[in-house]
Amino acid sequence: MAPVQRQRRKIPWHTIAPPLVFFAMLVVVGIFNANYLGPFGISIATASAAPILLIAVGQAMVLNIGSIDLSNAAISMLGAILLGLMVPQIGVAGIVVVLVVMTIIGALNGAILAYTQVPSFALTLGTLGILQTAALVISDSQTIYLSQNRELVTTIYNTNLFFIPLTFWLGVGVALAYWLLLRFTVLGQNMTAVGKNESGAILSAVPHRRIKTITFAISGFTGAIAGLCIVAQAGSASASGLGSNLLLPGIAAALVGGTSISGGLTNPINVIFGALTVAFVPIAIQALGFSAQAQSLVYGVFIILVVALTTTRQRGLVIK
Repeated sequence: MAPVQRQRRKIPWHTIAPPLVFFAMLVVVGIFNANYLGPFGISIATASAAPILLIAVGQAMVLNIGSIDLSNAAISMLGAILLGLMVPQIGVAGIVVVLVVMTIIGALNGAILAYTQVPSFALTLGTLGILQTAALVISDSQTIYLSQNRELVTTIYNTNLFFIPLTFWLGVGVALAYWLLLRFTVLGQNMTAVGKNESGAILSAVPHRRIKTITFAISGFTGAIAGLCIVAQAGSASASGLGSNLLLPGIAAALVGGTSISGGLTNPINVIFGALTVAFVPIAIQALGFSAQAQSLVYGVFIILVVALTTTRQRGLVIK
């Protein structure tokens, strides 16, 4: 009985660790400089967190099945460029086309992984290079501005609810939808089963190939929504502009949100707090008065500490 009781005590900490860390950081920032917690500061932080959240929650779904998707940030970048080209021409239909195309790219990643057993790290690293090159070629290495139908996209950034742009609320809605998927559907339970023990899932007749294909399709779809948020915020898209460096923050936010890198454990709701934490770290560093030269060092150390605080540790769990 004692080991079972000890395990039960650990579960609440893992569940509440990501929000606790985030709110503790807010308290520290509020003590040193409360101005950063005003309406303007909240708006800036959540606007920055919106694309990170979407990349992170898509990444968390892939990590949950024991894989990793290094291409989902590149999908968002390419999607943003395609949106910049298509929305002025065909309006809402352009948004739909981009969402579908990016979802198909994600599904192709998953299908190749499922049927060839190429390691997801190597596969998506290759896809990352292909998509980055495609983004440069399609945009001709130029910034693409929304010349027409701009309001179709920018409205979701310019509209605020409680000082928070709708882009962030969109990310929250996606995270909640994925939480419901994982907790209350057979598909979600099968995803977690594959992540916990793929061999056991196969022996239990779980359609693991279809699960991988669908999960990577979800990652591609979520990356496309992140691209939409990027264009909404910037009113433009480029291969080197806003959103071009979302991969590492997205992975960090998923981990800070308590997602296991070994698979079989994630909570998309906690990933919301992970994204807020990662987005708020630069603001916290400035509030604490660190010099510009030290900010990168402090950022790296802080992320390592937060991941250490929020990562679950179970006996027999292998960290890969």
